[in-house]
Amino acid sequence: MKIKEKFEQKRPVISFEIFPPKHGAALQDIDETLGILSECKPDFISVTFGAGGSSNHNRTIELAKKIKQEYHIDPLVHLTCLTYNKEEIDEFSKVLLENGLENVLALRGDENPSAVPKEDFCHAFELTTYLRQKGDFCIGGACYPECHPQSPNRVMDITYLKEKVDAGDEFLISQLFFENSMFYSFVENCKIAGIKVPISPGIMPVINKAQIERMVTLCGASLPERFQKILNKFEDNKQALFDAGMAYAVSQIIDLLANDVDGIHLYTMNNPIVARKICEEIKNIIKKC
Repeated sequence: MKIKEKFEQKRPVISFEIFPPKHGAALQDIDETLGILSECKPDFISVTFGAGGSSNHNRTIELAKKIKQEYHIDPLVHLTCLTYNKEEIDEFSKVLLENGLENVLALRGDENPSAVPKEDFCHAFELTTYLRQKGDFCIGGACYPECHPQSPNRVMDITYLKEKVDAGDEFLISQLFFENSMFYSFVENCKIAGIKVPISPGIMPVINKAQIERMVTLCGASLPERFQKILNKFEDNKQALFDAGMAYAVSQIIDLLANDVDGIHLYTMNNPIVARKICEEIKNIIKKC
């Protein structure tokens, strides 16, 4: 089923994000995570893009096929374009369609010193425009409640986002954030700009201080003072930080659901314990939404 139809039929739409196993690891190693995620009955599972190699050997596509065929959950395939040309995107599109993978998250992709950008695609909206010509895909895009790190300001960032939606993005998934008021303000700004597609907030439970500090540096998210105090207080106690991080994420999710967001997108970092614990905490709340 197309993800846009899920947003039309029910809200909130609950989804998870996972990434392909590292190079050399068996795809079967992720079965424990997928088994637990499937028990949580998500509306879809997104798979981050494992760049490199042909479409037939791309681990993102392998994992998306596994989710669809073995777990009977709709996958959302991330697809980046900065280091690919039109012929390579054509190849990916063909393989996706041949395997019934109709949901795509169209992304520019991060700049990588080891991968030389190509000239066919410089921005995500160009990929969305091109994919619209390749088949009957349901295309989503990424958004940044606190601005993309390379955007000069919020106004320009939402202007660029509107370009992506006008090009054909039918839903949006946000980058992680730790202050819900920023997300609510962002959504209001999007409405003012004429962006009417569903926007699902992305939540990442923090169970490792170094990891989250690295993540926020890359994506431009900020750490509120009250959250920074949690990290500082419990960073030397792994179990205490796990419990505190999970409690903070659950409190974010409960507040978001109480404010009638379109969905919840959980960045699992392939940790089945995190996904199960949060689903257990919010299952009764979701039933009331």
